[in-house]
Amino acid sequence: MSTKPNILYVDDEPNNLTGFKASFRRDYKIFTAESAEDAMELLKEEDFEVIISDQRMPGMSGVEFFEAIKDDYPQPVRMLLTGYSDIESVIKAINEGNVYRYITKPWEEQDLKLTIDNALEFYKAKNDLRQRNIELEKAYNELEKFVYSASHDLRAPLASVLGIVRLAKMENKNPDFEDYLDKIETSIDKLDIFIQNIIAYYRSEKLEVQSTEIDFEELISNAIQSLEHYENATAIDISMEIKQNEIFKCDESRLKLIVNNLLSNAIRYQRPEESNKRIDIRVSVEHNMATIKVEDNGIGIKPVDIRNIYNMFYTTASANSGSGIGLYIVKDTLKKLSGSIEVDSTAGKGTTFIIKIPGQK
Repeated sequence: MSTKPNILYVDDEPNNLTGFKASFRRDYKIFTAESAEDAMELLKEEDFEVIISDQRMPGMSGVEFFEAIKDDYPQPVRMLLTGYSDIESVIKAINEGNVYRYITKPWEEQDLKLTIDNALEFYKAKNDLRQRNIELEKAYNELEKFVYSASHDLRAPLASVLGIVRLAKMENKNPDFEDYLDKIETSIDKLDIFIQNIIAYYRSEKLEVQSTEIDFEELISNAIQSLEHYENATAIDISMEIKQNEIFKCDESRLKLIVNNLLSNAIRYQRPEESNKRIDIRVSVEHNMATIKVEDNGIGIKPVDIRNIYNMFYTTASANSGSGIGLYIVKDTLKKLSGSIEVDSTAGKGTTFIIKIPGQK
């Protein structure tokens, strides 16, 4: 089987076809046609990397031929053979026939060989890009299916199992099983949060930024309430201070995503031995800039981990380490809102995140 690239040469002069074939048959698999109509028949049977056509042919010119085939056969690189006097045809060929190059007649064998090789490189690059786009589109469609499946087919059974576990805890009379049920509940909660984060991240990537008026009092209160079921959340003193005296517009769903992730981390990474567990949330809105400060007295972050905490799936060595996607989502979402984030943390003492988000118009 030949591995030479297929080249189609169209010219109404038989001598030119013979000369072309004799010159390049060792380098390429040459096909020739004496008219545009014959070339179209060949296109039905063979795939070509490069098509070269003379401009002046009876019936259909080279430009008309390229224009006629460009929709049905967009992949081959097209080159036009013409004389200097046909400059209008050259312009027309580029604009209407998507012609890669034009070659002046009479052609020099060495120059034409170099031009064909360049065209083949261009064909390869274009084909590689097309393949990547096909793969990206396939991956995107598969991701759509995955998110749909994660949203419906995974979370629904998890919710059922969690409900049964909580019912079992209520009715359980055997203290030996209490610890097992707690561990099952924690694991299910953790898996459900991970799935929710994946879905939220995907939606954040896909949707355009929206702008609505934000009531931080309501937004933060709802966020705290939604996290009350977290393990040991009720044992934490959560305080909130909101200073908002002006209208602030932002993408509410993305803002919720950021706040929920910071708060859930602050709850999850408390120190078990700390008797006065606390989380302080401070929000101020001034000159169309919102500053949100979330401070906890939890386990803190080691200096070696600080620079990596925004990397996807980066987890620390701590026993209650999460999935490693929450802070990545926060950082990525803030980027979409033109916001910023800073962290100040001391291992064993606590962590403070400060985010700044400009208001939307």
